Amino acid sequence: MNPAEFLSVLRARHCQRAFTSEAVPQETLEDILLTAGQAPSGKNTQPWRVAVVSGGKREELSEALCAAYDAGEKPQPDYEYSLQPEPEEWRERARDCGYSLFALKGIERKDVEARKAHGRENFTFFGAPVQMIFHLPAGAERGNFLDVGMFMQNVMLGLTAHGLGGCPQFSVAGYANIVRSILGLPSNRWIVSGLSLGYSDHHAKVNTFAPDRLPISDFVEWHE
Repeated sequence: MNPAEFLSVLRARHCQRAFTSEAVPQETLEDILLTAGQAPSGKNTQPWRVAVVSGGKREELSEALCAAYDAGEKPQPDYEYSLQPEPEEWRERARDCGYSLFALKGIERKDVEARKAHGRENFTFFGAPVQMIFHLPAGAERGNFLDVGMFMQNVMLGLTAHGLGGCPQFSVAGYANIVRSILGLPSNRWIVSGLSLGYSDHHAKVNTFAPDRLPISDFVEWHE
C-alpha cells in the first residue's frame, strides 16, 4: 500500500451510527484485533483487554443498559473522561457537534423525548451486531489509557480497511457495574469504552455525519 492509500483509510474513518444486521465473521474480527495488537505500549506492556459481545449476550447487555437508561439511573463510570470544567473551546466544539447531529436527524433542541430516544440508541448499539468492551486494571494510570487509545484506533482503522464501521462509546462505560455484571468481569477491571461495530447501513442519513476537524494551524506548532 502506498502512502496515499493508507492515508485514505485514516480520512475515511468516522463514527457510524446505523448498522445492518449482517453478521461479522469471527475470522475478520480476529484479523483486526491481532493486527491492532501491533499498537505501541509502554515497555510493551500491552495492558488492553477486550470482550467481544454478540448474539444472545449482546441482547442481554443491551436490555440491561436500556433498562438503566430508561429508569433514569445516573451513569457512574470508573474514571472521569475529561477535564472538569472543560475549556470553553472544547465545550463549543462539543455543542456544535451535538447540535449538528440533531439537525441532521431532524431533532429540535427543545424536543426532550426525541433527544432521549437519540441517547438511548447508544444502548441498542445503533443496531450493530457486535459490541466490544475495552477494559483495564482498576487504578490504571494515564499512560495505560494512552496505550489502550492507540490500540482502539488501530481496531477502528482495521474495521474501515475491512469495509466495516464502528462507533466508540464512553456512554456504555458510564454503566460500568452493569457491564461487569453481564460479562462476568471482576470488580478490579475498569471499563474504558464500548465500541459498536458491523456493516454500516449506507442508506441511513446519520452515517453521512462527520464533524468538522480543526485546521492544522489550530493544533500544530513548528519549532526549528
